Amino acid sequence: MTPMITNPTWIFLVMLLIILLAPIVLRRLRVPHIIGLILAGILVGEHGLNLLARDASFELFGQVGIYYIMFLAGLEMDMGSFRRYGRRGVGFGFLTFVLPFAVGLGVGSWVLGFELPSSMVLSALLASHTLVAYPIVSRYGLGKEGSVVQSIIATAMATFGALLVLAIVVRGVRGGGNWLYWLDFSVRIVIYVVGVAYAFPKVGRWFLRRNEDAVTQYTFILAMVFVSACLASLVGLEGLLGAFLAGLVLNRIIPHGGPLMVRIEFVGNALFVPYFLIGVGMLIDVGVLVGDSATLGMSAIIIVAATASKWIAAWAMQRATGGTAIDRKMMFGLTNSHAAGALAIVMIGAQPDVGLIGPQMLNATVLLILVSCLVSGMATGMAARDMALKTTEMGRNRGSYHGKCLTAYAYPQTVDKITQLAIMLRNPTIPDSLMGLAVAMDDDPDDALRTQGQRNLALARDIAAAADVRMSTMSRVSSNVASAIVHTMREVDAGEVIMGMHETDGGHLAGKLGVTSQSVLQSTHREVILVRMLMPPGTVRRIVVAVPQRAEYEVGFYKWLEHLCRIGELTGQPMRFHTLGDTGFYIKGYMEEHHPSVRFELMVEQGFGKLLLRLPSEVNADHLVVFVTSRPDFISHTPAMNTLPSVIARSFSHANVMLLYPDQYGDPHETFSVFAPNGQSVTQRQMLFEQWLNKL
Repeated sequence: MTPMITNPTWIFLVMLLIILLAPIVLRRLRVPHIIGLILAGILVGEHGLNLLARDASFELFGQVGIYYIMFLAGLEMDMGSFRRYGRRGVGFGFLTFVLPFAVGLGVGSWVLGFELPSSMVLSALLASHTLVAYPIVSRYGLGKEGSVVQSIIATAMATFGALLVLAIVVRGVRGGGNWLYWLDFSVRIVIYVVGVAYAFPKVGRWFLRRNEDAVTQYTFILAMVFVSACLASLVGLEGLLGAFLAGLVLNRIIPHGGPLMVRIEFVGNALFVPYFLIGVGMLIDVGVLVGDSATLGMSAIIIVAATASKWIAAWAMQRATGGTAIDRKMMFGLTNSHAAGALAIVMIGAQPDVGLIGPQMLNATVLLILVSCLVSGMATGMAARDMALKTTEMGRNRGSYHGKCLTAYAYPQTVDKITQLAIMLRNPTIPDSLMGLAVAMDDDPDDALRTQGQRNLALARDIAAAADVRMSTMSRVSSNVASAIVHTMREVDAGEVIMGMHETDGGHLAGKLGVTSQSVLQSTHREVILVRMLMPPGTVRRIVVAVPQRAEYEVGFYKWLEHLCRIGELTGQPMRFHTLGDTGFYIKGYMEEHHPSVRFELMVEQGFGKLLLRLPSEVNADHLVVFVTSRPDFISHTPAMNTLPSVIARSFSHANVMLLYPDQYGDPHETFSVFAPNGQSVTQRQMLFEQWLNKL
């Protein structure tokens, strides 16, 4: 039957209206938007009102959409969480994959009467799950809780395992060979996985460092996804498994919350993924779903089997690790929803050349997605509320004063990299936390500097907007640049200021602090960060931090540590702290309490001067080396700090460098807690200072 709408313009308009209105309407009914788009597809498809035909455009955009779903699933994994919760996460991943898989085999073979290949497809469908309810956890700020991290790791394992089983089954149905064939197949898989894991990050970093255009970067990443998908098809795997692997290996070079990540998520969620979901809905025959009691019975059996097996896996993990009932509820809620993975599996199984999934199973999967997402949302919501009440304590938010992050721009070639760094450093809990400033001298005869400053601010706003971050900007004319910066800090209540390092006209480090930097340091006690970035901050491979002795006695200790941890979390790169004395104990205590997912190591040095002599041999061009220093006459200051600018120019000109002057006593600061080497909590910085005095 010919559809009512055939004009391409009208087809695209209808699609845009569905993508726009379906989530808005169903959000009021507390129905996940993924279900809304599928229901909309049922309504406009040939089995509904027959408004649209599922033509070649749905095939094309749908294929891109399913790759996009799997790519984002890999890209959004918190890879740093493996360090602390890796073993438990792997254990939970094993349970939440094996138990539903075994239940699926039994239900498919003995209850539903499926052949073994179809039963294995059903088992893979039940074993996989999607983190549909994760936004609820994120809204409560519980992303670092143990049960949440374990569920994220389990998601990666279950998804990969289910897709791998699916690939093997499909290959067997399409004509698998003898044991030599399967040996060759296994070798090809290993070569493919190792090759992609080794080559993609290196190629990605190389390209992103040399091309800063937003469109070019996005197109390159999308091309990498399809290269991985094509390679997966060549070795006999499904392309969507290649897209998932591309997301995992590119995870560390695309900072979460950065402009590139926002662009990737925006394009996918705005176009490709909705097209895929609507196309899935257009395949559903409502008449079969409602009028066929066999389909309803099959749906009930599959829903009960999927829900029960995921709950048993969460219960077993809770008992094995000594967790609480809230942990069990959280793990069950996050791993119970079947969405993207289930859709991918059932669509592949329903392909004509595979023929393992029939119309009844396809419709039953849609009901499974609907029910599991609703149950998952309710369970996760209740667990999140209970967990938030349990973990909230007085004085939980520690640190010195955190105000807006002010970035002072001078040169157009540094705007992009400094802005990306500022987006990482800013405090995301403060409204309008990012501020840009350009200062022009009042004796500029033709306003050239003021014009260039306004261009710099416009570029910075665009970069921040691409990361979905609002940046306020201010252009000032003054006879003294440093005075304008300090006055702006006080006016906007900035907690820190980011500035470029002093360079010569040839673009080389000058080897000394500029007049502006010195004046700012003398005029404010707030944190001052001087940077020189040779590459986008998201592409650095390691963060090396040189910390002076007694740094923990400074009022801004936990503030700069928090800033560096944000960079470590968003880039996913390891951190190496070179410390003296007992400082490392305080760093370790804070990071284990507040940033357990960040990989870090501590190295105790014999002296700050000796460290400066040895450190250049450990720092590569793709490292970010941070020198934590101090203003003169403060507790952690040493004479070696006076030579830092010249040492950086002489020995670290090849690397990305940050010279960080922490908050010092002089402005009102909030009290904070630290974790002493003996595990006791010290809640006032004055007590630390008194301890230091007693040692003298």
